[in-house]
Amino acid sequence: MSIFHAILLGLIQGLTEFLPISSSGHLVAFQQIFAIPGASLTVDVALHLGTLVAVFAFYWHDIINMIKEFFLWIGELLRIRNPRKNSDSGYRKMMIMIIIATIPTALIGLLFNDIFEKAFSSIYVVGFTLLITGTLLWLSNKIVKGRKQAKDISLADAVTVGLLQGMAITPGISRSGSTIVAGMLRGFNMELATKFSFLLSIPAILGAAVLEGKKILEQGLELADGFPVLIGFVVAAVSGFFAIKLLVNLINKRKLHYFSYYCWGAGILIILYSLVLH
Repeated sequence: MSIFHAILLGLIQGLTEFLPISSSGHLVAFQQIFAIPGASLTVDVALHLGTLVAVFAFYWHDIINMIKEFFLWIGELLRIRNPRKNSDSGYRKMMIMIIIATIPTALIGLLFNDIFEKAFSSIYVVGFTLLITGTLLWLSNKIVKGRKQAKDISLADAVTVGLLQGMAITPGISRSGSTIVAGMLRGFNMELATKFSFLLSIPAILGAAVLEGKKILEQGLELADGFPVLIGFVVAAVSGFFAIKLLVNLINKRKLHYFSYYCWGAGILIILYSLVLH
């Protein structure tokens, strides 16, 4: 893995992990079309951890509050401390619902892992799934603004968003786009839909990194140059942070559907490439 390829993969991972254009779809497309060598497991884990750092950096205040509420909640369940009335401003509810939303995602990943693995080998599939992502993003502009706040999130809301995140394991289906639109459909206000989506990415990204780390231990630590790994990590973290910032700004201006045109264009070009040139 050269430094150039590490930078390129870091940019692709960081930008497309959070912009609603599918990181997995772009990695598959770029690697096949431009003959970019696939990242080693070590590099892949570093890229995932880089995007995880981006989420923590952008939402550190919310994450700290949710961690505090988690331990207070556990303490109350174990009777270590007395339950508090009005103990939080929605952080505990959001923390619990993120845990619940992660369950259907994990189940989908475990049950249909073989199908998703096959999809990663087909650039043709990526083209069609990008068209689906584009349509989903375009429909977001037609959804009436919701008013639900964190304290209003229901079990059905969490499960719905989690199911959509599970389907986004398919390359070409955007995780951020799917979960944000799912939140909007469930009546979340724009800020909550965005925040819930990105905070929900933490267990998803962490889970992917852990699974890949497990493969590294099973197969033996790969000999990868430390510097390209570090470069990829930093590039993924920095580009991911600015991708989140850009997307939050566009969503607040009701411009999420702008990405639909990019997804449609990319999907059509990839399908043409797979049919004519590949």
